[in-house]
Amino acid sequence: MKLKPVAAILLSAVLFGVSTPLAKLLLEDVSPVALAGLLYLGVFAGLASYSAFRKAAGAAPPGARARREAPLEKKDLPWLAGAVAAGGVAGPICLMSGLSRVSGFSASLLLNFEGVATGVIAVLLFRENASRRIWSALALMTAAGVLLSLNPAGGRFSPSGPVLVVLAMAFWGLDNNLTRRISDKDPVQIAGIKGLAAGAVSTSAAFVLGRGLRLDWTVAYGLAVGAVCYGLSLVLFVRALKGLGAFRTSAFFSVAPFVGSLAALAILGDRVGWPMAAAGFLMLAGVALIIGERHVHPHRHSRVVHAHSHSHGDLHHAHRHSGPVDEPHAHEHAHKETMHVHGHWPDTHHRHGHDGEKG
Repeated sequence: MKLKPVAAILLSAVLFGVSTPLAKLLLEDVSPVALAGLLYLGVFAGLASYSAFRKAAGAAPPGARARREAPLEKKDLPWLAGAVAAGGVAGPICLMSGLSRVSGFSASLLLNFEGVATGVIAVLLFRENASRRIWSALALMTAAGVLLSLNPAGGRFSPSGPVLVVLAMAFWGLDNNLTRRISDKDPVQIAGIKGLAAGAVSTSAAFVLGRGLRLDWTVAYGLAVGAVCYGLSLVLFVRALKGLGAFRTSAFFSVAPFVGSLAALAILGDRVGWPMAAAGFLMLAGVALIIGERHVHPHRHSRVVHAHSHSHGDLHHAHRHSGPVDEPHAHEHAHKETMHVHGHWPDTHHRHGHDGEKG
């Protein structure tokens, strides 16, 4: 079990879970399209501030240290552009529009479908392996979301609201799989570009539609929610993608709806009945299935040359340097072809097929 990526994705899920009821508070004063843009501008503002602080605190002469993260390259831009369009623009606009039509509690529960969409796309389009244990976990978590959504105390809502939220989850499922293709690159750089591009597009669209922002407290509030609940959550999510793969990352991230529903009770005062306890049990059972997964078989690594953040203490990075380097660090390096057996998940170095070894 890889504790660091698991901890990263669980914290990411908590931060994103509480974003739904917090955003709901703003929809009385801000249009859905404007709010989607404001949240992603908050992502950019937060990460730009963090990068500036990190640079000032750890300033060093040029070339004195190796990079800790691999920067984006030209070949990564199509994947990034697709992720921005699907997950930065279309997804948030659909979510905010749906959130304006349903209760915060119901919207939080419907976030379960992001994991389902991510898993289906990962397996069907990107050929990522998924065991029966993982499918069972996602089934349990989805059943929990459905059970909670049937709670009669959840309030009345029109069909358009749930449809928009589920559509947002489909866009984010596509985003997760596209981002996985560049998850070995600098997550702060990825999230910062995504925040600026998506925020600018959605905010501009809001002004064109005559539903722009007023310069009052809502702007500061929205930027803060975006910086913490979207920006930091996104960086942690990208780090987890590198170590776990899209399918398992999305499965762990499925605890976010449960966190969001609890936050809706505390923040919005939404009322729920007995289904909450049953749904909580199903979600915990799903997480237990994932944590207990063991994936071990003989597999072959083809020779590859790439650049990403790594440390020399793991199985795949035993190369040497001419002088001292920071851990972790990033640089272009080569992996020799090898075949071995050890427990693994579909991370950066284990994106092989399972219908016979294909590298």
